[in-house]
This record gives sequence, structure tokens and C-alpha cells, in this order.
Amino acid sequence: MMAVAGAVLFLPGEQGSQAARSAPRATAQDDPLTGQEIARASAIASAGSREHLAAGQTKLLYVERDDDKDAGERRLANAYLYDYGADQLIMRTVDLGRGTVVEESVARGVQPPPSKAEETAAAELLLADPAYGGSVRESYAKTGGRPLRSASDLGLRGLIFTPAHERGSARHCGIHRCLRLFVRLPDNTWLDTSRIVVDLSAKKIHTLEW
Repeated sequence: MMAVAGAVLFLPGEQGSQAARSAPRATAQDDPLTGQEIARASAIASAGSREHLAAGQTKLLYVERDDDKDAGERRLANAYLYDYGADQLIMRTVDLGRGTVVEESVARGVQPPPSKAEETAAAELLLADPAYGGSVRESYAKTGGRPLRSASDLGLRGLIFTPAHERGSARHCGIHRCLRLFVRLPDNTWLDTSRIVVDLSAKKIHTLEW
């Protein structure tokens, strides 16, 4: 019998297929960000705001792939953070290969779409509001047959609210981070929240006047 030193032999069938499936594939520049890359970009982008993040003054909204055509082979990610105390949007571009922030911009009055965490935070403010919280819980119990345990039980969708000619308490929205919150109940009906605006900066509920 002839022995071949240093050779790895794969038999046809399952072993060969399994080896092919487990072979690592290089991540291309235009591939979506992996979960690991999102977590890495989040940690790098948040490093300079840890104190404000811990205090709840700043929140990481989300991370997206940077589509800059001039990036070459670099994998870049844009992390969006919002400072509710200063009402500023902070965008940090992270070079995932180098593990550093390569660009930062700060803007006021710029409102990207809300994150899922912001939708939940808005619902928590709504539930805590003495004028609206009780009716939301009552509607949920009536349609769901069980008490509402937390805001995460609700079907939520948020849209940024920017006032046109609002003269009431919501007139600061647009500078403040404000959401129109749509709440779906267990029977797939929607609460009438057309006049409600949740101000995440001031942590208040505004009722639109018309």
C-alpha cells in the first residue's frame, strides 16, 4: 500500500459536500453587513459617546453599509446616533478593516427614520401618559383578551413628525425628535392616534390642534 504524506483525501459524497459548504467565503465590498460587522461598527462608533449613551442622552439608532464608490476595497459602515439633549444627529463612518472612525458629521434639524428602539420608547411614553395610557391598555385588553404587559406587545410603526404651521406644543418638533406613532392591536385594528405626537427629546406627548 502506498502512503501519501501530507495529503488530505476526501471521499465522494457527504464528506466532500460538507467540506465545500464549510469553506469560508470572502466578504465582498458590496455585500450586506453581517451581524458581526454591525456589532463591531456599533461598538467602535459608540466608543466616544459611552457616558452619554449610559445616561440615555444619546442613542445608537442603526448601522448601515456605506456605499461610497471611492472606498475601494474597504468595508465601511455608517453609524447613526442621536443626541436628545442637544438635538443633534451624529453620523460616524467606521472602517471595519482598520477598526477606526474615519469620518464624523454632526447636524441639527436632520431627522432620519426612527429606529425600532425609538418606536418602543415612544410607546412607553404613550402608556405612561395620564390622558392616553389608560385607553391604550383598555383597547388592548378588549381586543386581545389579556392585559397589556409592556409596550413591546403592541404592533408599532413610527414616522418622523415635522410640523408645517403648528402653533401648539408640538411646534418645536423638527428640531426636537418627534414621532407619529401608529399602534396596532391584537385583532389587527389600529388605534386612532392621528392627533398624537410623541416628543422623544422632551419626553412628552403633544396633542395636535385642528
